Amino acid sequence: MTRRVVSRVSTATASCAKASAREGEPMRRFTVGDTFEWVREVDPYRPVYYAGASGDYNPIHIDQVVGRAAGYEGVILQGMCTFSWLTDACVAYLGDPARLKRLRARFTKPVQVGDVIRFHGRCVAVEGAQVRLEIRATNQAGEEVLKGAVADARAGEASPDHRREAATEPGAPWAAGS
Repeated sequence: MTRRVVSRVSTATASCAKASAREGEPMRRFTVGDTFEWVREVDPYRPVYYAGASGDYNPIHIDQVVGRAAGYEGVILQGMCTFSWLTDACVAYLGDPARLKRLRARFTKPVQVGDVIRFHGRCVAVEGAQVRLEIRATNQAGEEVLKGAVADARAGEASPDHRREAATEPGAPWAAGS
């Protein structure tokens, strides 16, 4: 099964199918061979927004002149922003952030404004309640920006926090104020 999840940075939230269990619904099944894709485009303001959120005001991320002096076309995105997108891709597939237990990757190429980053993921192992994902992250030229990306997760039920969140969705018959 392939799940295509597309998100552009300019949108406030990514759209994706809810894959996790809710009260009365069957639990999400993970199968070796499942694939997923997550796409992010780096808009001109992303390095500035991320600098504000992370406190990483290194001039290479916010000053075009410094970026060009370093040999780039302009500013480059903070590596941890790219890593957070990797996390987003895994969580979109897993359906619940509490399922993600460990994530690792190696940075191999700077991400620049205008780049379109594709995260191609594959479920490579399901052993009991343990799930392992391998993810490739490439730019629009097909160059890897992260290598060796691996996520370890658990396949159990959605977390209690996730169920509480579902119970407060607008329009839910049990939501406060409905």
